Amino acid sequence: MNGVRGQLTVLVAATMSLVLLAFLVPLALLLRSEAEERAISAATLRAQSLAALVALEQNPVDAVAAEPADARTSIFLPDGRVTGAPATRTPAVELAMRGRAFTAEAPGGVEVLVPVQGLPGGSAVIRSFVPESVLHEGVGRTWTLLFLLGLGLFLLGLVFADRLGRRLVGSVTALAGTADRLSNGDLDARVALSGPRELQRVGAELNRLAARIGELLAAEREDAADLAHRLRTPVTALRLDVDSLRDSEERSRLAADVDAISRSVDEVIRTARRPLREGARPLSDLAEVAAERVAFWSALAEDTGRPVDCVLPPHAVPVRAAREDLAAALDALLENVFTHTPDGSALRVEVVARPDSGTLIVDDAGPGLPESRTGDLSGRGRSGAGSTGLGLDIARRVAESSGGTMSLGAGALGGARIRLDLGAPS
Repeated sequence: MNGVRGQLTVLVAATMSLVLLAFLVPLALLLRSEAEERAISAATLRAQSLAALVALEQNPVDAVAAEPADARTSIFLPDGRVTGAPATRTPAVELAMRGRAFTAEAPGGVEVLVPVQGLPGGSAVIRSFVPESVLHEGVGRTWTLLFLLGLGLFLLGLVFADRLGRRLVGSVTALAGTADRLSNGDLDARVALSGPRELQRVGAELNRLAARIGELLAAEREDAADLAHRLRTPVTALRLDVDSLRDSEERSRLAADVDAISRSVDEVIRTARRPLREGARPLSDLAEVAAERVAFWSALAEDTGRPVDCVLPPHAVPVRAAREDLAAALDALLENVFTHTPDGSALRVEVVARPDSGTLIVDDAGPGLPESRTGDLSGRGRSGAGSTGLGLDIARRVAESSGGTMSLGAGALGGARIRLDLGAPS
């Protein structure tokens, strides 16, 4: 698992492991110690009971025979004899003969030594031996239960962490999905408030942002409509003035200029009315757009005697640019060709498919670009041919906004070559 969900699970797993180790290990050691004390206490009680019998001059052998089989009990008599379970007279037994009762470790277990004083001939010692099997009886089973308990708690903690992580990740994923829909132009997208309070607050702010974007776009469309009204009125008045001219040649020339202004105004208004530019990841077919725009300009090319060669690949060429932006860029380049080259100059539009995107190349047979502009892509609004100088800048901005570049140079037809390397669709 990756991301927040995986990190939360790892954090809970580490924390649960530390807590369980800090709790279960001391508990396991405590239970082991309790088992040892219980076994030693039982052996001590048996030894003391037998010591009381010996002190009352009862038969020691019968007393030993009455002991449970899981404990080994021996009686060291004052005359050196040993009754009960066979045992060696160790230094611990000699020490107990002096009247001291204690517990000592012995090979294979623990021995409990209880002295019996006041007997004829001296003191006797009752030795009750507790083997390891009895000393730790039930400890293994208890540790197994503790391990299973810890494992169950650990798994329960992981399940809880996974559920919590899924809830957090679900809320964040919903936020990301809504933001993605907004970036792609769906202004009606809203996130359902869920999850922690902080994420709910982020969701509420994102919804407010989406609503604000809609308000701003609505205001922009209203401004565009107002601009259309304000611009069309003087253009219409100018057309009426042109139509009143007596010189037909002058009237035709100015009427063409007014038509160009009207088309430019319409294009500005149409662009301003576009509420979105096809989202944050636009996609269009470069070959299709090139074919459409070349067909549109072919009528003018035929009127001016320009041979037009359009070279397109047989398949689609997807690029990261809006269809309207590609059309505007190609129109600007073609308009430059018609404006700055003599009638009859050849024109070539070529679309080259790259492995991940496409390239648009426009060649002409005109006089070419001035040396000051070859390779120079700066200077918006600057032109050496009496135009606005915005055509190349429009094409450059379209190429760069897609993640590509524009280059200027000399073409195969002897004139200018404009090359747009467009970015790959994401």
